[in-house]
Amino acid sequence: MFRYLGLLTMVWMMARPPLYAQPPGFGSPEFGPPGFGPPGMRGGPGGGFGSGAEKKVLKRFDLNKDKVLDKAERAAAREFLTKGDVKPGPRLTPTDVKTYGDEKLYDLTVLRTLFLEFENADWEKELEIFHHTDVEVPVTLRVDGKIYRNVGVHFRGNSSFMMVPAGRKRSLNLSLDLVNKNQNLGGYRTLNLLNSNSDPSFVRSVLFLQAARDYLPAPKANFVRVVINGESWGVYVNAQQFNTDFLAEWFPSSKGARWKTPGNPMARAGLKYLGDDPAPYKRPYEIKSKDDPAAWAALVRLCKVIDRTPPGELESALAPLLDVESTLKFLALDKVFQNADGYWTRASDYNIFLDEKGKFHLFPHDTNETWRPEEQMMGFGRGPGGGGPGGGGPGGGMPFPPPSISGPPGMPFPAGPMGRPGAGSREHNVKVDPFAGEQDPEKALLHKLLAVPSLRAKYAGYVHEISSKWLDWARVEPLARQYQALIAADVRADTRKNDSLEAFEKSLTEDVAVQGPMGGPGMSLKRFVEERRAYLLSHPEIRRKN
Repeated sequence: MFRYLGLLTMVWMMARPPLYAQPPGFGSPEFGPPGFGPPGMRGGPGGGFGSGAEKKVLKRFDLNKDKVLDKAERAAAREFLTKGDVKPGPRLTPTDVKTYGDEKLYDLTVLRTLFLEFENADWEKELEIFHHTDVEVPVTLRVDGKIYRNVGVHFRGNSSFMMVPAGRKRSLNLSLDLVNKNQNLGGYRTLNLLNSNSDPSFVRSVLFLQAARDYLPAPKANFVRVVINGESWGVYVNAQQFNTDFLAEWFPSSKGARWKTPGNPMARAGLKYLGDDPAPYKRPYEIKSKDDPAAWAALVRLCKVIDRTPPGELESALAPLLDVESTLKFLALDKVFQNADGYWTRASDYNIFLDEKGKFHLFPHDTNETWRPEEQMMGFGRGPGGGGPGGGGPGGGMPFPPPSISGPPGMPFPAGPMGRPGAGSREHNVKVDPFAGEQDPEKALLHKLLAVPSLRAKYAGYVHEISSKWLDWARVEPLARQYQALIAADVRADTRKNDSLEAFEKSLTEDVAVQGPMGGPGMSLKRFVEERRAYLLSHPEIRRKN
């Protein structure tokens, strides 16, 4: 039973709001690999897989060498144990940074500075306490010489929050319209400032969304510098919010219903039919617009049509209910770039829009874990080439609990249950089959749409097109280097970043391990692009789509 503890604890953490602070010294060499778990368990505060040895703190803070920590020395030690060994960032004022004028908010050549001024010095603790609540902490925002008052701020994300300790860069959500409903920044009322969790290059989300917008409605993204109470917290990815502002840019009307499918390894948001009662749908599908019974009835109907319609009739039955072409592109993008938080692997972490004419549309949401090898979660893979019971081949769903796993997280594992080494081996895998998950009924879109020959052929064509166009290092490298050049000076000065400067500087062309328990293989962006392209364009069903 113990061998499953790490996985079970991680799922528990992701399924529930965090109730505790992160283990101190997260990821530091002195404390060893960070762990998982609630307070009192190994991996939680006071424990930690891989950090079983007693923490050596006394010598470091015993400045007078009397082998006892006095009040001042204990205060310093407590600060370190709470926040880890993190130095404050550079002090910046509005006169120290460039002021922009009419440049658009998501201009990829612009690095704006957002000055956040909290009332309290312990703003970080306050945001921690209110994480996963409906409370937003008011702040004054200064941008380009303008002042925006009563802007709501909260920490966002699940793993990008839970796996990052206090004192390090966590993702933020800003609501310009918390009090003044007309207040906006450059026409946008909500900002998502992402910490590039598991992406030391900082460019993967921006590149994925740039590619996605060639094929379907997808958020914009660029970079911003964030200064909090006078201290620079470095560069964040500024990703557009899925809201009516976003919809108004792509559709004749933003009226309709919106859902988010929250990220969860055990989610059931694959549009599988769960019965006519809308109640079971309300946990995996989080409605973001008015909670309208008619909207839920429409979602239930869509799932029922997908599930109950014979393959020969499905395309015509879905035509008035679902933007099928866009959905196939959504699924192809998810698979080409091996989105570790995507539909194909977790059946969650995407957005749904029901337009006012009654047609559904799907959009990507969490994209920082794209352009990278298959995620090797907690020491087990998904089978050779992404196949097997846990991944790319028949039955492509994660087994739970996984058999044949032993040893604590973060330690090398024996061969996994699907016939190849697990994450402990840090094996790079770019060979996730483009049809992974098609035999899994929980992933209803893949399971049902790819069973229709005409839709399968269209999907394969999109995989070929995207791979040919975007898995091309001659195209990707100039963009990645342009974006890194814009932010490089700030990344070098950033004391709060979650990965090393070396990883940022080398990750485009060299394999550099990603830090943290969910980091996984550190394959370079170049190697991923070249090897993934070669695999997909030689796939029997993809190579014929010229």
